[in-house]
Amino acid sequence: MKLTETYRKLVKDTTINNITLLSTDYLNHFNELVMMLEMVADMPDMLEEAEAWTPLTYHEHFQNSSFQHKDLACFAYESAPDEYRVPLDDCVDRMDAEIAEGLPRLRALADAGDTHVLSVEARNLSMSLRGRIDMMSALINGAMNEEQYKASLDAAAPAEHGTTVMDQSEIDSLFD
Repeated sequence: MKLTETYRKLVKDTTINNITLLSTDYLNHFNELVMMLEMVADMPDMLEEAEAWTPLTYHEHFQNSSFQHKDLACFAYESAPDEYRVPLDDCVDRMDAEIAEGLPRLRALADAGDTHVLSVEARNLSMSLRGRIDMMSALINGAMNEEQYKASLDAAAPAEHGTTVMDQSEIDSLFD
């Protein structure tokens, strides 16, 4: 049984959004990794710290945090409207998958000693993750709902689903 209206009253004067019943404090977990990846671009030995980062669910994050309203955040999450919670969970799953794919790729570049490509790829991964964090923030703050989230995925679908993309040499050949 959802207690959405009850929780909307309980979260008043907290950092938990009173419409979505979600807290942006969860984003701190992901921002931590993005900051480490941004440092990897200039300090490749930071990759080891980035690799130590582990995905956490919404509940795990709050259970392990010092957030003042962590119990309320967990209970409110259970009553959060599906139009915000479901796409947030999907976005987190997509982000976790991107991280699980990206970190080993960065490790392979580091092990090969290719610091230039490592720097570029670390920046690319951090920018992509930052885009997902922005999307999660929009969901948490009620600026985006499930319908808008799905539309944004549809707009990005060609790039994510194997659309032919030219590599730099193909682009260069157009100008020859």
